[in-house]
Amino acid sequence: MNKLKRILGILLITILLIVTVGPFLIPVPPLENTVPVEQLADLDSQFVELNGIKVHYKTWGEGKSTFILLHGFGASIFSWREVAEPLSAYGRVIAYDRPAFGLTERPLEWEGANPYGPQSQVDLVIALMDDLNIGKAILVGNSAGGTISMQVALQHPERVQALILVDAAVYAGGGAPAWVRPILKTPQMNHLGPLIARQLEAQGTEFLKTAFHDPAKITPDIFEGYRKPLQAENWDKALWFLTTASEESGLVEQLAELTLPTLVITGDDDRIVPTEQSLRLADELPNATLSVIPQCGHVPHEECPAEFMQAVIEFLSNLK
Repeated sequence: MNKLKRILGILLITILLIVTVGPFLIPVPPLENTVPVEQLADLDSQFVELNGIKVHYKTWGEGKSTFILLHGFGASIFSWREVAEPLSAYGRVIAYDRPAFGLTERPLEWEGANPYGPQSQVDLVIALMDDLNIGKAILVGNSAGGTISMQVALQHPERVQALILVDAAVYAGGGAPAWVRPILKTPQMNHLGPLIARQLEAQGTEFLKTAFHDPAKITPDIFEGYRKPLQAENWDKALWFLTTASEESGLVEQLAELTLPTLVITGDDDRIVPTEQSLRLADELPNATLSVIPQCGHVPHEECPAEFMQAVIEFLSNLK
């Protein structure tokens, strides 16, 4: 019996050592061929310091109305390339890269609130509006960007004129399950996190194809546009920080409070945020209009820009 106890004790210690020490023995080589974000900037790129982060943004047009475009997970300003200019015929258009994406700075240390956390994402929208002297805006959010847009409207209703929710991730997509999050924040997982995040580069092509109804529309230039931010310094660590900062949005219980005019746009073949979720969202929002674009996927502003703009124009014509 004593011998069995010793064996079990040794086995338990071995398992604990593997779990606690083992991850640190896995090498995490530094990223190669990365550069500061400024070296990746376009001629029309602009940068502004907001809440301790240098944010990358672009602007188009001017007018009484202002549109702020919020991209989804794994995307950037680039995802709005087909509709930003046409939309500027109806007002000032501003698109920015959310923290962990595009050419916005990726801090590895900070004081105070986590810049990658959900609340900081909301605060950043308001900080951008304040810096650019925007009193009220129409928020246009795709996927996770739609979630943030709704949270801004709930917390700052006086700053939001209307919402345009493009395949918004409301009923799913809140990140890892609650029971997993404490594990993700352990020193062991933080060591391995960048390696996990680098899988985005390995799987990004397939993910992008899933976002389109017709992947044949994804040209080499589009693939390159999505890959460009993966040349930025520390993109892998920042993406991991965003992952560990994720939490449930709680939006489902607050939908009745969003009484402002809202346009819900979805492709009829969204395989990332299933189309039926957008149909449900339009039904549960008190003042929503629904537009379902045929033969289109998760990013109708990219895949079906003409139909997207038609839906937006009709919505804007009914705004008071």
